[in-house]
Amino acid sequence: MHLVNRTFDELEPGQTAELRRLVTPDDLYIYAASSGNCNPVHLPNGDLDGDGTPEQTAPGMFLGSLISAILGTSLPGPGTVYRRQVLDFHHLARAGDEVVCRVEVLKKLPAGRILLRTEIRHAESGELLVSGEAEVEAPTFKFDREGVEVPGLLVQSHRHFEALLARAKPLPAIPTAVVVPDEPNSLGGAILAAREGLIEPILIGKAAAIRKAASEMNEDISAYELIDVPGRDIEAAILACQLVHQGRAAAVMKGHLHTDDLLKPMLDKAAGLRVGRRFTHVFVMDVPGQPEPVMVTDAAINIAPDLATKVDICQNAIDLALSIGMEPRVGVLSAVETVNPAIQSSIDAALLSKMADRGQIKGAPVEGPLAMDNAVDLAAARTKGLSGSVAGRANILVVPGLDSGNMLAKQLTFISHAESAGLVLGAKVPVILNSRSDSAMSRLASCAVAALSHASKGDE
Repeated sequence: MHLVNRTFDELEPGQTAELRRLVTPDDLYIYAASSGNCNPVHLPNGDLDGDGTPEQTAPGMFLGSLISAILGTSLPGPGTVYRRQVLDFHHLARAGDEVVCRVEVLKKLPAGRILLRTEIRHAESGELLVSGEAEVEAPTFKFDREGVEVPGLLVQSHRHFEALLARAKPLPAIPTAVVVPDEPNSLGGAILAAREGLIEPILIGKAAAIRKAASEMNEDISAYELIDVPGRDIEAAILACQLVHQGRAAAVMKGHLHTDDLLKPMLDKAAGLRVGRRFTHVFVMDVPGQPEPVMVTDAAINIAPDLATKVDICQNAIDLALSIGMEPRVGVLSAVETVNPAIQSSIDAALLSKMADRGQIKGAPVEGPLAMDNAVDLAAARTKGLSGSVAGRANILVVPGLDSGNMLAKQLTFISHAESAGLVLGAKVPVILNSRSDSAMSRLASCAVAALSHASKGDE
């Protein structure tokens, strides 16, 4: 940022400065966090009157802060000290509105002070939102500096998952076989999803252990079907498959058992849940600051997938993206964005891209190889001379193998503060794969994604 001020001697009546600003939901969150004003009428997810629509009105003093921004950065600029501000509020601004803030020098006062007219209007209609006057001490020294930077702020709100939940809630609750939910995390996730109307849980496992977990949580599970399976965990997973074949369960949820024990019965050729494609895993991730969800696949099942497996990884992810309302754009990742015969992932990526061009992968553009930077950052893609609909805008990231995918997903979670929903695809029904460390929002989002995936198959 280049900042230049106007000293008291340089100022004259009639001089003006303007600032245009789009009011965003993140602005409202940041203002609430920094000021402590958590009035629901100002929050993007707040609903004061209970009509189901957040008011999202910008706080009056947030608008007033835009006047301060002009005074401190432009007119008079750096070195300005506030002495008095009068504000009259006329109309409201809301998230999504663009406003224009304008200040005008009215006169020079004794002791180095300046009187300015201040106003804020709606950019489109010209409607007056705020009017007033400011009195400031003008700077006496000249300031002209390039490269003044302020650290960026990350708003850790997960609006993409909230949108998925809103989309899934009107759907009928899907009967879900919850396998071995015998500790508070796994049982709590199922209960939470049931309360939100996303699933109708069928609890499978050692009944005494499940009831004990419910007692520890002070939860009443008498309304849910509970099937006692006193044997090994894998036997509970076998029963879950049987319930699917009987039409009693339309999804399966992992409880407190090892993933291998859950998936092994599903892979059985005779009694399992295979339907032709390989089982693949997708993390649907709500990454703060990203304009839409990001999918990472496969980061949990296929360790070192060959080309045929990567075809199924791509197709499963595309189908899931379409079912939850995304416009899928598949970036196949490698260490480089050019084909290198020594890097197998770059060769696979190029082949997948060509297979999509010829209709062997359907429903979305597929491009690769792409390095991580030019897959998700448009400026990086253009710097490397990459064009097309995917480079810089990929929302499905196909990783070379499980280790790189798992690292990427966990980096997004623990460094970028993302939330993740996990689903196994390629089975007869969606398989919800939660981790013990998952938050309540992650567990709910996994169930919402499963419900939307199930609903889309019903429409086919």
